[in-house]
Amino acid sequence: MKEIIKERMTAETNEEFVVFLIGMRINSWWKIHKWLPVFLVMPKMIIELYKKPELGFISHEQWFGRTTMMVQYWRSFEQLESYAKNKESVHLPAWSKFNKNIGSNGDVGIWHETYLSKPGKYESVYNNMPKFGLAKAMIAVPAKGHYKSARDRLSRTEK
Repeated sequence: MKEIIKERMTAETNEEFVVFLIGMRINSWWKIHKWLPVFLVMPKMIIELYKKPELGFISHEQWFGRTTMMVQYWRSFEQLESYAKNKESVHLPAWSKFNKNIGSNGDVGIWHETYLSKPGKYESVYNNMPKFGLAKAMIAVPAKGHYKSARDRLSRTEK
């Protein structure tokens, strides 16, 4: 089990980063032959990304249900885009297969959202948590002093 940090923590970085949310939605449970291949390819991508840090992937968190959700942290949008378009990566062949086998037939939904962030334009807090999310991806620091409140964390670089 991951170590629980028994104090309020926040994430700190002086670098720009990308938050990429991605997931799928099972619209037809009985069509396992449609959604299972989509579901199973993501772990392959994550393994590939952790093995090649030069691609710009930093970390991720994930949740499962009818609609899955994964939060990914990347060093830059350019690196995220480069990975998505790389013919040698796991992603592009999987994306082509999805479009060929499912496309817009309604059986499996896929989605993503991309957010670009700069220092001082994000904030986070974690209490009684293991290293998680942005604090796991970047540097976890105690949420006290100039990191005590959400407003303090957001304005710390504007002073």
